[in-house]
Amino acid sequence: MASVEDNFPRGGTVNKPTGNKPVKQHDEVDNLFEVHEPEQKKKRKSSKQGDEKTAKKKKTNKEDTLTLNATTRVDILHFKSLKVGTLLLGCVKEVTDFEVTVSLPSGLIGYLPVANVSESYTKILSEQLDSGHNLDEILSLQRLFFPGMLIRCAVSSLESAKEGHVSLRVTVNPKEVNKGLSTGSLKPGMLLSGCIESIEDHGFLVDIGVSGTKAFLPKAKDDSKSSSQADFKVGQYLDCLLEEVKNEGRIVRVSIKPSAIAKACAETKHGWTLSSLLPGLLVQAKIKEVTPHGMILEFLSSFNGSVDFMHIDTDKASSYNVGDNVKACILYVEPSTRAVGLSLRSHLLQPGGALESVMSERIGEVAKDCKMTSMHHHSGAMLELPDQTVVFVHRNHIKDPKEDSNPNRIMARPGHDCRITAFSPLEQMHFGSLRRSVIDALFLRYEDLNMGQIVEGTVTSLQSFGMEVRISDHVKGMVPKTHLADILLSNPEKKYSVGSRVKCRVLTVDPCVRKLVMTRKKALIESTLPLIRSYSEAKVGRISHGYIISVKDFGCIVRFYGNVKALVPVRELTMEPVVVPEKLFYVGQVVKAKVLQCDPDKEKMLCSFKAVFEGETETQENYSFEIGKRVEARITSKVPNGLEVSILPEEVAGLLPITHLSDHVSNCSLLWEALKEGDVISNVFCLSKNKRNIILTKKPMVKAALEVGPAAKEFSEIEVGMELIGWIKNIMPYGVFVEFPHGLVGLAPKSAMCDRFLTDTMAPFQPGQTVLAKVTNLDKEKCRFLLTLKVSEVKEEEGSDQTRLAQGLQERRVVTEMMTTRDESEPLQFLSTLMLGHKLKLTVDKVNDDGTATLLADEHRGVNIFASKYHMTGVTVTAGQMVSGVVLHVDLSSSKVQVSLLPHLAVKKTLRADLKQSATVEYIDQDFAVISLGDTGQLTMVHKTTHLNEFQFESQRLSVGKIFTVTVKEPSCEELGGLPLVARGLETPFKKKQEKKNPVSDSKAPAGSQQSYRTGERVTAVVKSVKPAMVLVALENGNKGVIHVSEIQDVAKQGSFPTSSLKVGSTVTARVIGGKQMQSHRNLPISHPDFIFTVPNLTVLPSKLKEDAVFHTMKTTEKLKSYKAGEEVTCFVTMYNKPKKYLEVALTSSIRGHVELLAMTLDHKEIKRPEKLFKMGQALKAKVVGLQSSKKFVSLSLIGMHSLTEGSCVLGTIEKILPHVGLVVTLPFKRAGQVSVTDLTDSYRPDPLSHYQVGQVVRCCVIADEEKKLQLSLRPSRVNPNKAPPVKDVELLSIDDLKEGQTIRGHVKTVGDQGVFMRLSRSITGRVKFQELTSYYVKDHSLYTKHILPNALYTTKVLRVNKETGQVDLSLLPEDTGKPDALPESLYLPLRLKGEEKEQHDALKKRTRALSESEQDPPADKNEKKKKKKKKKGGTPEEDDSGVEVYFREEEEEEIQPKKQKQATPDQGPQSGQVRLQVSGGFSWDSALSSLKPATVGAGTDFSDGEDEDEQVKPQKKSRKEKEREKQQAEKELSQLESELMDPGQRPQSVGAFERLVLSSPDSSLVWLQYMAFHLQATEIEQARAVAERALKTISFRGVHDEVSRFLPGREEQEKLNVWVALLNLENLYGSEESLQKVFERALQYCEPLPVYQQLADIYAKSSKHKEADSLYKNMVKRFRQERSVWLSYGSFLLRQGQSDATHALLQRALKSLPDKEHVDLIAKFAQLEFQYGDVERAKSMFDRTLTNYPKRTDLWSVYIDLMVKHGTQKEVRDLFDRVIHLSVAVKRIKFFFKRYLEYEKKNGTPESVQAVKVKALEYVEAKGSVAAS
Repeated sequence: MASVEDNFPRGGTVNKPTGNKPVKQHDEVDNLFEVHEPEQKKKRKSSKQGDEKTAKKKKTNKEDTLTLNATTRVDILHFKSLKVGTLLLGCVKEVTDFEVTVSLPSGLIGYLPVANVSESYTKILSEQLDSGHNLDEILSLQRLFFPGMLIRCAVSSLESAKEGHVSLRVTVNPKEVNKGLSTGSLKPGMLLSGCIESIEDHGFLVDIGVSGTKAFLPKAKDDSKSSSQADFKVGQYLDCLLEEVKNEGRIVRVSIKPSAIAKACAETKHGWTLSSLLPGLLVQAKIKEVTPHGMILEFLSSFNGSVDFMHIDTDKASSYNVGDNVKACILYVEPSTRAVGLSLRSHLLQPGGALESVMSERIGEVAKDCKMTSMHHHSGAMLELPDQTVVFVHRNHIKDPKEDSNPNRIMARPGHDCRITAFSPLEQMHFGSLRRSVIDALFLRYEDLNMGQIVEGTVTSLQSFGMEVRISDHVKGMVPKTHLADILLSNPEKKYSVGSRVKCRVLTVDPCVRKLVMTRKKALIESTLPLIRSYSEAKVGRISHGYIISVKDFGCIVRFYGNVKALVPVRELTMEPVVVPEKLFYVGQVVKAKVLQCDPDKEKMLCSFKAVFEGETETQENYSFEIGKRVEARITSKVPNGLEVSILPEEVAGLLPITHLSDHVSNCSLLWEALKEGDVISNVFCLSKNKRNIILTKKPMVKAALEVGPAAKEFSEIEVGMELIGWIKNIMPYGVFVEFPHGLVGLAPKSAMCDRFLTDTMAPFQPGQTVLAKVTNLDKEKCRFLLTLKVSEVKEEEGSDQTRLAQGLQERRVVTEMMTTRDESEPLQFLSTLMLGHKLKLTVDKVNDDGTATLLADEHRGVNIFASKYHMTGVTVTAGQMVSGVVLHVDLSSSKVQVSLLPHLAVKKTLRADLKQSATVEYIDQDFAVISLGDTGQLTMVHKTTHLNEFQFESQRLSVGKIFTVTVKEPSCEELGGLPLVARGLETPFKKKQEKKNPVSDSKAPAGSQQSYRTGERVTAVVKSVKPAMVLVALENGNKGVIHVSEIQDVAKQGSFPTSSLKVGSTVTARVIGGKQMQSHRNLPISHPDFIFTVPNLTVLPSKLKEDAVFHTMKTTEKLKSYKAGEEVTCFVTMYNKPKKYLEVALTSSIRGHVELLAMTLDHKEIKRPEKLFKMGQALKAKVVGLQSSKKFVSLSLIGMHSLTEGSCVLGTIEKILPHVGLVVTLPFKRAGQVSVTDLTDSYRPDPLSHYQVGQVVRCCVIADEEKKLQLSLRPSRVNPNKAPPVKDVELLSIDDLKEGQTIRGHVKTVGDQGVFMRLSRSITGRVKFQELTSYYVKDHSLYTKHILPNALYTTKVLRVNKETGQVDLSLLPEDTGKPDALPESLYLPLRLKGEEKEQHDALKKRTRALSESEQDPPADKNEKKKKKKKKKGGTPEEDDSGVEVYFREEEEEEIQPKKQKQATPDQGPQSGQVRLQVSGGFSWDSALSSLKPATVGAGTDFSDGEDEDEQVKPQKKSRKEKEREKQQAEKELSQLESELMDPGQRPQSVGAFERLVLSSPDSSLVWLQYMAFHLQATEIEQARAVAERALKTISFRGVHDEVSRFLPGREEQEKLNVWVALLNLENLYGSEESLQKVFERALQYCEPLPVYQQLADIYAKSSKHKEADSLYKNMVKRFRQERSVWLSYGSFLLRQGQSDATHALLQRALKSLPDKEHVDLIAKFAQLEFQYGDVERAKSMFDRTLTNYPKRTDLWSVYIDLMVKHGTQKEVRDLFDRVIHLSVAVKRIKFFFKRYLEYEKKNGTPESVQAVKVKALEYVEAKGSVAAS
């Protein structure tokens, strides 16, 4: 027994052996340490005390030189440092079909080929290639790798490519990455990388690259984890944590749990060496040295590594000190040089994770004025962009190759221009270049190229397949041989030479594979037709250039750009009726094709060649085109000469030329840059039409002319002296051609272009410029006319200059709005707030030599601010000085601001109207000039010219500092954004809206017919045009007027259209109420000013037509303020703004309103199509919400409320999903609310948040307003109480709603130290203590966290409610809830003892202590007492508890009650409920052994537990009577034990008892199986295996049993077979597939094969291993094809799985294999199986066919009748009996069937049916009698 103490220590300290001092075992290191250590000792012994310090220094120096991998220099990883075998940590950047792009440290890029994944993956690919199968699924690397995935890789090759480049290829093959590891070096806790080698039933075999080692990954039991493992494929890359290492490293169990991997850290005990060190490992390191370029760390007590400046945590960079301990990640390991790179970046300190940012949208961006923060001469430099972004520039990109290298000079530069060239995921940093060639490059990446783009490049080589062209240093493409020219060149080298420059057009570009294909065909390069780059662009009727790629009998296949192809059938090739395509067309021919049909979804298109010449497109022919028609258009593409658009809703192709975007030439380019593809442009006019598309215009002056009505629509209407608005079409040396609407074109000769003499016609005007022309001559014969553009002869209308000025400034504000909406960067947002005259607090950055200055704005470092020399006149500044500047100009595109530092501009003085002021020019733009007004400090803008056609020579043009006189018309003009309105040159008033009873005139009326109107004047008008929002009328003198929709009816009914009450041609009486602009802006991507020309604004309201009606003049701002929240108003629909998602309405002619989407309706179905809800001009009742932030619009609501209060039900949009918490919902009126998971539905769901997604519209109810945040509910009982289904989970409003004993459901909130907290409602949380959570005894509380997941749904019972403290105690116990236990049974946890059971258990332990000690030997008794003493000294019982004892201690209580019953009735056998496995008589093994409970502890076994320890620690003194009573009780129990041992029917309960039993019955398999079951109940798997092996060796009927064995020849084999079957069951449940196969093979050697096969098949089927069972059955029917039982077993198995068709096929195979004599019985057996498990109809058919052929098989008839009685109807059974009683068989058999027939009718029939059977029997007897008589 002495060995027991050594094998099972009881705790406490272990006595160390005396004698020599034990040698300290060091971790495995290289031989350097073994040599170095004795030298140190020797030197230390020989050193003198006087030289102690010197000796220490020498020792330190020598240690430094002899370290394992001494590191003296910190540098980044360079490409030249890489060698084959270098281990690197990489990040997957891009995944294609055959290659993975991997980002490596320091911005390096590697490529992982498909063959370098793993050997198993390569093997599968090879097999599939050999078999010719489809490789789409197998070759999909996207299923193995994903962008952002961190992987360990090794350099596999460094191959030289063309032009000196080297291709870096890597591998993740575990045999290459982990080649430094061996079986002996594997330790638990090590983190390795591996690839899945094969997929097994219970898990996965993982290849970790270590020869002789098998790694196994078990399948996860958790459903969430197993679902992720279901996607694993062979070759899947995994980060594996070694959990268990067996057999000296030959068997390894691994885990991929993210939580365990995240905590994995390399430790010294793992025995890492330089040869086995792996990238990606986390290590605890110590800072050894800090350098300007990084740090040197010491880790794992033996290694040194470097951390370069890019991998230092920037947040802690200043706090690193020598000696600090840090956590680092290994980046790379170079075995040959022993260099190790480390990283301290936080995103790399989580093993097994993935990086979020892999790509950057900023690649290619050029940043100016970047500051260089540091220079690392061997590596590169760090730059800081104006927006604080950090960029690394490699030393090769700091300068151009030919530039002199002077780092100090480069560092001293104040600013640098930098272009971002790449993004490194590992460093999470941008890489840039300072090379001018890179910065100026048009195409840095393949992403910069677009299909159809014209590019220029240099020919680099000529190949047989085509020509290679370099576009830039980073982009190159190929021109195929067929695209070198319009015809096929036989000798292309004669036309092209290497180094020549060529112009090409991009055919296809694929950035993913870096593929660029171009064409040199002249017809394609010079084509001006619209391009077809996708099937969506192939509009029906569009004509485009393409090239033929195939010529067939059925037609030609034409390819456009990209992969867009079309078929041109034979009938559409030419006009000829019979065509042979091969004779007319050839491959590569450029053709014009017209789209006839196109299906973008199916990517099919039909085109025509002959339709190109047949006229216009079908769509345009059907489109109702008219000049001057107002339309909306969506931009489809941006071309250099304008915008290709699609006119809505007909989707007709159109073109909006860039010169027609504005009347101001400078604004045209700004608008073109600001607009993007997909934008919808409103308020554009149709101008002209050609065969290809419709030309549109956006010029305000041209639109105004079209809206009023052009003066001439054709040549016959033109008259001399007529003035027309047009635009410059073409400039010739002899004059300019001016184009007008309706296609009219006139010539302005050179002499009529300007009042001054011109030498160059190109000087005054630009193509597309808007001009005002006057007709001077007509040539009616040739239909030509001459024009004059002279300012002296063409007079502009009054106020037109100010109108154009306002229009131009409004267009620029629109550009600013569009740019800031699309780009939310801080500098751009800041620039958008700057206005002319805005004051800024600035700091002088630098004063330049030319007198200019560069300034900085506080907190806006990315903005470039400049002051010219003129604007610093008299001001002395120095660098760093704080100054005040006034904004003169803001350029958003370049982020530049021009300011003035002149003091007099900073002081503003008040202006007065009609005051003449001297104006000084402060800044000059292309079309505008900024002027200051005298000494007032006021700034405003004017045109550079005073007339639309004015041309000025250089001396006459405005320049900075020039002074002229202006007249102030308005001190603050609303249309100019608050700037003063001044008149220069033309002293005419500006036509504004009618204010202060100013007259309103029609600015477009013909000369001589102008008339002024006063407010309130009564007029008579004729309705000319009725539109939804206004009515145009003609006044008596020919002028035009406007009646707004709000000025027609006093009370407009909801949903009505007021303008429809006025009919065209009717005469109305109206009154003038003000001025109205003809053009209304509709607030879409381009918004134009709503003042083009002024016409009288009229009203026909009955209330205002009264004589006593008073007209009050009120400014727009005052009108807006008059609206109060909650006020009900009538508004009229203008349009629905899709981009901004609100409804635009008009309250009056000058007041506009917006209705946000969520305030438009309460129906979630209607909100899906908001544009269909209302029509333009419709009257609606709305409630005022308030004024918008801009205070220009009124916010309205159409849902009957203007604010949200408790109980309000509205629609909301899900903004964010908070895991385990709820939803954040955006509500109307700029409010937001939160929905708790308990308020989502009336019937809780297990995963409540999975049914919602961001952006989803939901109907919600406000239930509370807490701290400015609304609490919402989505419960149907709240949002729709009338239609809500019954509430299953009642809403708990307060703790008063809870009652003790109540059963409710709730979601898990958290699992804490004190229990599980359940969320019962948004304000009530209950707690479930651990003892009230589960019926099992749980020692490891981490099981709760693993199995009780957040948001899980459970049914709970309320135990206690404390209303004062708000605490609620709950229970999840099955006896309280009636639901299954919270923890699964598969954990095999012991049951918890409670209440009286625990007290009885304690009492029983006290009474049986003496008895259990008496059965042990005396030495053991003494030893046990020693153990108890040691245990008292060694620690608490909880610390010494082994866990196994607790397991049995909790289960011992299960014995108590049965034992009491057994004592009361001693004649009874063992209780059947005690043990799952009971063997009696024959043997039947229960396949579900996993459900066995642990065996109860016998009375003779001593297990010490914590409870006994407590009793021993605190003994209680007992009286003499108590001691006597216990002694008698012990004697009584001892006698009872002796009687039990003498009882042969009593089952043994201890190992000793079983040993005695097997000695008495060694040949009984029943005893051995009971012995195995006993061990299995105690989860002693190995002991059960050992018992089985003993049984197989022991059972024998030879020798003394020879006489008996002759009479029982199969007895021994049957007994052993029972043991083999038990062993197979054991391995199936507790072993692996490999161990099960080994037992199966051994059983086949010692037993008859067929029974073994059948037993294993049954085991597989019962344990639901259907795949293995099917495979085994297939093997059996091949091996035992002559055995009918095998076919029947297989058929039964298939039918149980529902595979009836497979069963039918199996029957056909069986009939071919078995003899003919067995066919009938086989078919009958299969028919019986069909009745039981399959199709009853098929079974009846099988019986019918068999009995038809074999009618005298009465045994089959009897079986058929039995089955029909069970499965058939009464009619079918009676019909069957009627068939049987008429068979020609022996009379006694018919008599048997009659008896059965009669019994059936007596049981299931009626008296009449019973009598009918008797009659049939009588008739049969009479018939037989008559036959016998005859």
